[in-house]
Order: sequence, then structure tokens, then C-alpha cells
Amino acid sequence: MDDSDRANAAGPDATAPANARERILEAAYDLFSRHGVRAVGIDAIIERSGVARMTLYRQFGSKEDLVVEFLKRREKRWTRDWLIASVEQRASEPRARLLAIFDVFDEWFRQPDFEGCAFVTILVETADPDPDASQTEIYRECARHLANIRSFIERLATEAGIPDAAAFGRKWQILMKGSIISATEGDLDAARRAKEIAALVVSEALPVSR
Repeated sequence: MDDSDRANAAGPDATAPANARERILEAAYDLFSRHGVRAVGIDAIIERSGVARMTLYRQFGSKEDLVVEFLKRREKRWTRDWLIASVEQRASEPRARLLAIFDVFDEWFRQPDFEGCAFVTILVETADPDPDASQTEIYRECARHLANIRSFIERLATEAGIPDAAAFGRKWQILMKGSIISATEGDLDAARRAKEIAALVVSEALPVSR
């Protein structure tokens, strides 16, 4: 069966631009979230989405372009619509919101479909071990999205009255990333352990009242 036959077999909507693009992105979202980039080939995305190869490349010039679009969608769904929204719903005070991150993570880690952090997974997959090498667009995009998460932490730190919000944000993100890796290894209590450490970190960072 050639590409045109596949498109016809998939139905009349298979080559409609908006519909095809959405189906490809949804297929890629699920596969990349669960398996990373290297383990997922174009053929798997074509099979999952039900579009022709020609249709996929008409919508996305390359796999790299598709990954970049996936990362943008991941930031909207995971970072903004889930993580930030959940944290803001749980607490109103900045310090409480910082700690609430790990309460949200605790529920996430216990979900049967927990898939880890796609930004970290793909960042590691696409990193060049040569420190002088120019990193790929995918790597840079992952780093940018992780920096956006750190910006959210820095904002909460500033609102909480923590003097060096940038340094605090990096410490906090280390705890977040570490708990995700530990949960991926099977430690379902990783977020609770991280929260215990986080409480000490935030107390130390706050100015001493005179």
C-alpha cells in the first residue's frame, strides 16, 4: 500500500491539514512523553496517527520540527495547565505554593501512567558530551522550557521574600528533578522526602526576623 492508499484507507479526514496536524501531534505527544525521542521513530507516529508519510512531512518538515512542537505542547499542558495551575489552587501564600509543588508531585508519582519529565528525558537524550559542541535545537528547546519552570519558582521565591531568588530557584529545581528521577526508579515517596528537604531549604533562605 502506498501513501495515497493509506490516506484513502484512513478516511476522508486523513489529509485535512488541521485534522492531520492534530492527529500527528497527539500521537507524538503520547509516544514522546512515554518513550522519549530516540526510541520513537516516524513509522510509529504514522501508525498511531493514521496519516500518510507524505502528510506528516507536509505538516512537519522533519522529526526535529515535530519534537519542538511536542515540547511546546508539553509546556502548555504539563507546566502551565497542570503544574502551575495545581500549585496555585492548593495554596495562596508563596512559601506554601513552593512546598505544594511536592504535594502535586506526590500525587503524580503515584499515578499508574506516570511517565517522568519529558523535558529532562529528551534533554539527556539530545545532549552532546562535548562541552564545545553546538547543541541541537531540541536540546535548546528543552533547556528553555526547564528555565521557564525555574522562572515560576523564582517568582514564588521573590514573592516569599527570599533575597537571591535565582540561586534559590536552581536549588529548588534540583530537588524537583531529583524527586522525579527517584520516582522513575520506583521510589513512590520521593516527593515527600524532597518536601522535607525543601522545607529546610526555604527556611534557610528566608531572612532572619530581627
